[in-house]
Amino acid sequence: MLLGACALTLGLTVAAPSAGAQKLEQGVRSEHVLQLQEQLSDLGYFDAGLTGYYGTITKGAVRKFQQAQGLSADGVAGPATLNRLNKKAKAEGETLRQLAKLIHGEARGESFEGQVAVGAVVMNRVHSNAFPSSISKVIFQKGQFTAIDDGQFNTKPTATSYKAARKALNGADPTNGALYYYNPKIATSVWSKSRPTLLTIGQHDFTR
Repeated sequence: MLLGACALTLGLTVAAPSAGAQKLEQGVRSEHVLQLQEQLSDLGYFDAGLTGYYGTITKGAVRKFQQAQGLSADGVAGPATLNRLNKKAKAEGETLRQLAKLIHGEARGESFEGQVAVGAVVMNRVHSNAFPSSISKVIFQKGQFTAIDDGQFNTKPTATSYKAARKALNGADPTNGALYYYNPKIATSVWSKSRPTLLTIGQHDFTR
């Protein structure tokens, strides 16, 4: 189902949406939509936060690309559109890589569910009006994630971290909408501890 892979530093691959087996349209949320947005952005058709969600802005960008390429401009990324897009822009997967690195830096000692949960918090923030509407901007927002501040973000992510990132991008949310998390054993923030806990997964309490 995947086509057009390019190598990552980890030795894994990031695959572009398949032209023969994939159709992306408004309302879809997935890693493939994120890749589509990155490619459209590289080509100058998409000028918004990379979210992994196929909304009206993404539809409009797809339509502009289709018009420029002489394709049927319906705003749906079907096989013909994806095939043309994959020929025009490489699938680099930088945003997926950033999410995997954050998950690894923040939760590499946690269960797979716990790692997905950290990724889900990032995605929940992207879709919240209280945070930036871009995965990268949420990750690098000042003072939000310990792994960014202490350099653990720069450690090499594992295959599990990538798997957890993809699962979160595809809509999995073990936290039921959490926007924050902390380790109660080491946290010093009174503000964090004052927020009602939704649930605990491993060493992290998740809150809204």
